[in-house]
Amino acid sequence: MTKTINNKVLITGSNGFVGDALYKNLKLSGYEVIGSVRNNSRSISIQDQIIIESLDLNTDWKDALQGCNTVIHLAGRAHMLNDDAVDPLLEFRITNTEGTLNLAEQAVKYGVTRFIFMSSIGVNGSSTLDTPFRYDDPISPHSSYAISKHEAEIGLREIAKKSNLEVVIIRSPAIYGKNAPGNFGMIEKFINKGFPLPVGLINNKRSLIALDNIISFIELCIGHQNAANETFLVSDNQDLSTIEIVKLMGSFVGKRPRIIKLPLILLRVIFASLGKNKAGISLISNLQLDINPSLELLEWTPPFNPRDLLETLD
Repeated sequence: MTKTINNKVLITGSNGFVGDALYKNLKLSGYEVIGSVRNNSRSISIQDQIIIESLDLNTDWKDALQGCNTVIHLAGRAHMLNDDAVDPLLEFRITNTEGTLNLAEQAVKYGVTRFIFMSSIGVNGSSTLDTPFRYDDPISPHSSYAISKHEAEIGLREIAKKSNLEVVIIRSPAIYGKNAPGNFGMIEKFINKGFPLPVGLINNKRSLIALDNIISFIELCIGHQNAANETFLVSDNQDLSTIEIVKLMGSFVGKRPRIIKLPLILLRVIFASLGKNKAGISLISNLQLDINPSLELLEWTPPFNPRDLLETLD
């Protein structure tokens, strides 16, 4: 169910992996779209963009928000495996919490009616055992990044209570696709160079979401009445093992990955010796999401099924 809406949308971080693809998709769908980026060197020539040099408590969003009905807030200080900040939590809070709430307060001032916030499944925790995470589970943010996202969620709900702003919170797992950043990009590089990947003995289940699927879900949230003031967990609805994830990434670059078998205890020792315990957890552990409430409330079906692609690789 959708409602009649003004079709002007602001996407913050429109030059990012998700932002650029979302911008293109919304333009094709007939939306008037404006993007925000940090500086000219990161701008994309085909986008209608505005430079927003900082994302904090003092940022002035007036020019970007004029005439907008919807804000899709993707920008923020990203999760980093190697963070050299003196006080990482403070830095995350400045950008991801204070910066987000400042934008939302100004969105209310300039007549925006829907605010879509890209949060993180890290708000729920870093891994699961026998029971997948649900949107209404007790939260357990496992990092400074996740804490800052959770605090932004709390503040956004308070703003929604005292205004006409409809807040939509999306807790996303890792987003993958060709040329994805972070760990996926690293896997692509290893596959391209023919490096052996020691994941052959990992038997886990991880919920991820493909770029096409997160774009589909965000666009649905722009106008769907049932999305207002809800918190959603999203994924492909197809949990994958690390081996399957590596095979998928290989398909994106057109190369079959070299997968070797290494005992998990040795893998853990290697990650620990490199100071990469969190990366090791992401590689080996389970992380499953129950997205049935999202599927049912919005009547959404992920358009891309990774298992369809995996079947062609066997």
